[in-house]
Amino acid sequence: MFFWFIGTAIVTVWWVFRDPAFDYRLLIVGSVLPLGEIALGGAKILHSVTFSIVLMAVFMLLTRGRKPIRKTLLGLPIGTLLHLVFTGAWTNAQVFWWPFLGTGFDDAPHPVLDRGWWNVPLELIGLALCTWVYRTAHLADAERRNWFRRTGQLDLPIQR
Repeated sequence: MFFWFIGTAIVTVWWVFRDPAFDYRLLIVGSVLPLGEIALGGAKILHSVTFSIVLMAVFMLLTRGRKPIRKTLLGLPIGTLLHLVFTGAWTNAQVFWWPFLGTGFDDAPHPVLDRGWWNVPLELIGLALCTWVYRTAHLADAERRNWFRRTGQLDLPIQR
C-alpha cells in the first residue's frame, strides 16, 4: 500500500490549494510515513491526530517569519494528516485520539493490514492517480523531473 497514499495526497493538495509553488516532496514523505509502523506490529503514535497537530505546531513555531521554509516543511504534517484520512485511522478511537482516550495502543492493528484485500483496488486507484500526475506534470521530460527533484513543484493546471 504505497501509491494509494501518494496519489491521494498529491491530488488532494493540488485540488484544495492549486498552488504552483507547493513543494510536494515532504507531502509524499508524510503521506507514507505512518506505513513505517507496520514494522512495529500495528498502529501507534503516527496514526494519532495528536502527532500531526503537534508536528504542524512545532513547524509553525520554529519557522515564524520565514515563509519559504515554512511552506516547504508544512508538507510533512499535511501528508501525515492526509494519511489518517485515506487510511481510515479514525475508526480506532483509542489510537486516533491518543493520548486523550488513554496512553496505550492495545495492540491496535495497522489499518492498512487490517483492510486486507481492499488494498488491491485502492492501490490500483492510487497508481492511476500517480500516472495522471506523471502525465499531467509532464514528468517524462527529464528537465521537468529534475525541476521536481530540485523544487518539489509539479506543473499541474491551476485554473478551476
